[in-house]
Amino acid sequence: MLDSASKTFFHLIARSRTLKKLASRYGMRRTSSFARRFIAGETIDEAIDAARAIEARGMTHTLDLLGESVTNLDEAAAATGQYLSVIDAIIESGIERNISLKLTQLGLDVDKAIAVDNLRKILERAEPAGFFVRVDMENSPYTDVTLEIFDALWQQGHRQIGVVLQAALHRSEDDLRRVNALGARVRLVKGAYKEPKTIAYQKKAEVDAAFARMTKTLLAEGHDPAIATHDPAMIDVTRQFARERRLGPDRFEFQMLYGVRRDLQAMLVKEGYRMRVYVPFGREWFPYFMRRLGERPANVMFVVRSVLKDSG
Repeated sequence: MLDSASKTFFHLIARSRTLKKLASRYGMRRTSSFARRFIAGETIDEAIDAARAIEARGMTHTLDLLGESVTNLDEAAAATGQYLSVIDAIIESGIERNISLKLTQLGLDVDKAIAVDNLRKILERAEPAGFFVRVDMENSPYTDVTLEIFDALWQQGHRQIGVVLQAALHRSEDDLRRVNALGARVRLVKGAYKEPKTIAYQKKAEVDAAFARMTKTLLAEGHDPAIATHDPAMIDVTRQFARERRLGPDRFEFQMLYGVRRDLQAMLVKEGYRMRVYVPFGREWFPYFMRRLGERPANVMFVVRSVLKDSG
C-alpha cells in the first residue's frame, strides 16, 4: 500500500476541479494507454461493449456512470437525465440490468430532497424494468445521510436497491447489522477514501481484520452479499468460511473493479464462484482514476511506464 502522505496526495488531486475540468475537456485520448485500464470509456456504447466482453467470460457486471459532488441543481438534473438514458440504452442492448450511482452526483450537496427525488426518478424507471440499483458509499461525511436515504426508500417499498459499506470505518460493523436487519443487499469494500484516525482504521492489518469479520457476518446473516476485494487473503477468508458453513457459491458473489486482477477474476469463475465486475465509464472519470492510483503502488508504476512509453 502507499504510505499515508502519498494516498493523501492522490486524494487531493482527485478533488481538484481544475484538473477535473481539463480531463473532461480533453477526454481520454491522451490517456488511453493507462486510464482505459480502469475505465471502460466515456460513452454508454463503450461501457456496453465492455459489459458484453465481461459476460462472454462468464461474469456479471454493474455499470457506473461516473460523476460526484455536483455543485448546482442543473448539474444534478443533467446527471439524472443521463442515468435515465443509460437505463434505456441498457434495456435496448440486452445486457444484464445492474447499475451503481452516487448520491452527490444527484445533488446531495446542493439539496437533499432534490437528490432523493432524483434517485426516486431513476428507481421508478429502473425497478419495473428489472434493474438492480446499488447506492455507492462516499467518504465519511456522507455515511449517515446515505444510510438514512437508503433506509427511507427501502421503507417506501423499493426492494431492488443495495448499499455499500466500508470496512475501514469503525462504525461499519454496527451499520452492517442495521442493513442486514432490513433484509437489504450489501457490497462490502475496504474503503478507498483517506479518513481520519478518529473514525477509521489506519493500518492495513486492522482494516483486513474488520473486513474479515464483516465478511463472516455477511455470509452468515446477509442477503446475497457482495464481497468486493482484490486481496487474495480476503478471498481465502471468504472461501474458507463458506466451506465451513457449507454455503454454496450461489449464496454470495465476489466483486472486482474493471481492469484489476483479471487473473483472479478468471480463477474464481473457473472454481464456480460468481464474479461481478464494476464497470465505470463517462467523462467525469478523473476523480475515480486518481483514487485508483492512490490505492496501490503498482497502479502508479503502471501509469509511469505508460507515459514513458507514449513519450518515447
